[in-house]
This record gives sequence, C-alpha cells and structure tokens, in this order.
Amino acid sequence: MVKKATRLVLLRHGQSQWNLENRFTGWFDVGLTEQGIEEASTAGDLLMSSGIAPDVVHTSLQTRAIETAHLALAACEQLWIPVRRSWRLNERHYGGLTGLNKQETIDLHGEEKVHAWRRSYSVAPPPMAAEHPFNPNTDPRYRSVPTNLLPETECLADVVERLVPYWLDQLAQDLQEFDTVLVAAHGNSLRALVKHLEEIPDNEITELEIPTGAPIVYELDSELRPTEQLSTSERYLA
Repeated sequence: MVKKATRLVLLRHGQSQWNLENRFTGWFDVGLTEQGIEEASTAGDLLMSSGIAPDVVHTSLQTRAIETAHLALAACEQLWIPVRRSWRLNERHYGGLTGLNKQETIDLHGEEKVHAWRRSYSVAPPPMAAEHPFNPNTDPRYRSVPTNLLPETECLADVVERLVPYWLDQLAQDLQEFDTVLVAAHGNSLRALVKHLEEIPDNEITELEIPTGAPIVYELDSELRPTEQLSTSERYLA
C-alpha cells in the first residue's frame, strides 16, 4: 500500500527509425529519429512547465525508451534521479513480423489477418525463428532473463502478463516511496499498464492508441487507483 497520494507519469518513446519506416519493431533495438529526439525533449519541457518533477524513472532495456527518458529528464532538469530498467517494460515482441514493413505485410497476408496480429488482444503473430536476422533474444542485455521467459512472439495479453508483476513489485514500491514516478516505455507496454490501471475490458483496449512523446499523468490514491475518472486522452499534458 502507498501511504499517500502519488503521481504516475507514462511516456512513450519518441519516434524511432522503424516507426518512420513503418516497420514492426518489437524487441529489436533501434534509435530515435531527429523528430523522436525533439519529441522526447518537448515531453520534458511539458513536465517542467507543468511543475512535474519526477523522483525516479523506470525504462525498458531498449535504447529508444532509454534515450527518451534521458532527453526528457535533461529538459526538466531531473537527470540526477534514480533509474530502474527492466525487460518487463519492453515493447511487445512481434515475432516473425519483426523488421517487416507493415503495408507490405498487409499486401502479402491480407488486411484482416494483419489487423488481428496487430490489434487483437489475444492473437499473437507467427513466432520468430531462432535464425531470424533480427532475433533479439541473444542480445547480452537479456542474459539475466530466464530462457523460458524470453518470448518468441507476444499478443497484448502476454505483455499484460509479464508487466503486471513488475507493477505489483518494483513500481508499487517506488510509488510508495516517491511523490512522482516516470515510466518511459513503449506503445504496447504502456497500453498494458493503462489497461491494468483503468481496468479496461479486453475488447475495448484494442482501440487505445498511445502517441509518441506525449506524457500521460495519473494521480493515484493509496490503493494505486486513479483518483479521477478521466479518459486516457484527458490525461495528456498539453
């Protein structure tokens, strides 16, 4: 239990190179574009102008989220705060789709099937073969993750399953200790977190989109529940 009200800020990374190229990225590591760098810094400016100073930041193990956190914290003069990183905040693993252009994938497999792979709550894309050229699972940053937990593909339900334990443990602990916790992560890991926070039904979460570089602010009560009944879009800083 948290002892007092606390604030949670969610920030999707700025535009990445593969966002720009309209490719399935997932766990593959790509950096930010110039626009993405600007988006991350602007997010920090928004935090500063709103009087929101993060006390601790959580990121995934992926460069685009790490860079976004660094740039945002620099802009709001909070670079010195503690940093936690976890694979559980990684983007959804897109399996065999990783690296493919989304429109070309639609042309090959059909819009209906690709829509199910992208937006369904419980339908995962085809698994990634071990010899896939963009297989991230041998990356040294994941050496401490048990092999049986490294995904070959994921649907959003799988992301919820791996993220909720992190929410209940590390994030809850920091929300108890600090006034403001920043999570810089990815579209699908943040969708999973928002689903859990707002108790969004499975069939409705498919409609939620989280834009790059746009901070979402939650005020949480002692039960880690939002204190205001607002839609996700009403929580964005502007």
